[in-house]
Amino acid sequence: MAGQLKEVRNRIKSIQSTQQITKAMKMISATKLRKAQEAIQQMRPYSRKLQQVLSNIVSNSDGDLSSSLSTPRPAVEKVLLIVITSDRSSCGAYNSNLIKLAKATMRDKYPAQTAKGNTTIWSIGKKGYEHFLKNNYKVNGEFRDIFQNLRFETVQICAQAAVKAFENREFDAVDIVYSEFKNAATQNFVVEPFLPIPKVKKMPGTKSSDFIFEPSKEIILTELMPKILNTQLFKAVLDASASEHGARMTAMDKATENANEILKSLRISYNRARQASITTELTEIVSGAAALQG
Repeated sequence: MAGQLKEVRNRIKSIQSTQQITKAMKMISATKLRKAQEAIQQMRPYSRKLQQVLSNIVSNSDGDLSSSLSTPRPAVEKVLLIVITSDRSSCGAYNSNLIKLAKATMRDKYPAQTAKGNTTIWSIGKKGYEHFLKNNYKVNGEFRDIFQNLRFETVQICAQAAVKAFENREFDAVDIVYSEFKNAATQNFVVEPFLPIPKVKKMPGTKSSDFIFEPSKEIILTELMPKILNTQLFKAVLDASASEHGARMTAMDKATENANEILKSLRISYNRARQASITTELTEIVSGAAALQG
C-alpha cells in the first residue's frame, strides 16, 4: 500500500511540473501572438489591395501587355510548391495539416507532374523540411531558416529566387501552401497561386476597370510586379507566423486543462488509497488490542 501511495505522489509531482511548463509556454505564445497578429493585420489590407490592382491590370490588358510573370504556360510540366510550416513543435496538428494539404495538392492538382517527379518543394520552416526530406520528396531547404530572422529582406530573397526560376522556365507554376490566420483558435489552411499571376474572373455585366497610366503600363508593371510578389510571400509568412503562435497557445491551454483533469483523478485515487491504508492500520491495531485482551 505504501508503494502505491508513493507511486501516485510521484505522478502528481510529475504532472504538476509538466503543467507549469505548459502554462509558461502558453504565456510566451500569447505574447508572441500579439506581436505577430499586429504585424499581419497591418500588412494584410496593403497586400490584398496591391494584388487586386495587379490582377485587375493583368486581366484588363486584353493582350496588349506581354509579361512572362502573367502569361500561363501552354503545358505545365514542372511545379514548385512553397510550403510554410513552423520551426518548432508543440502546436497541435498545425504542421501535420499543412503537410497533408501539400500532399493533397500534389496528388489532386498536379498528379501527372508528381508522378513524373517534376514537383519540387521549397520549405520555409524546419518541420516541413524534415518531414519531406525524411519521406524522400524533392525538397529544397535553402529557405527553411527564415523564421529565425523574420524580416521582409529575408523573405524577399526567397520570392526573388522563385520569380527568377519561373522566368528561366525551371518551373511552369508556383503555389504557396500556408495557414491564413483568423484568430487564436482558428487557422485556414490554403493553397494560393503565386506564379503565373492569376487574372480576376470578370462577372457577366460588369465593366472593366479603367486605369490611367503614367508614364506607361509596361514601365509601371515591370516595376510593380516583383514588389507585389515579394509582398504577397511576406504576407503569407506573417500569416503563418501568427497561425503558429495561435495554434501553440491553444494547444498549451488544452494541455494545461488536461493536466488539471488528470490531477483531480490522481488526487482522488491518492485519497482513496490513503483512506484504505489508514483503515487497514486501524483494523490491525483494534484486532491486536482485542487479541491481547482475550
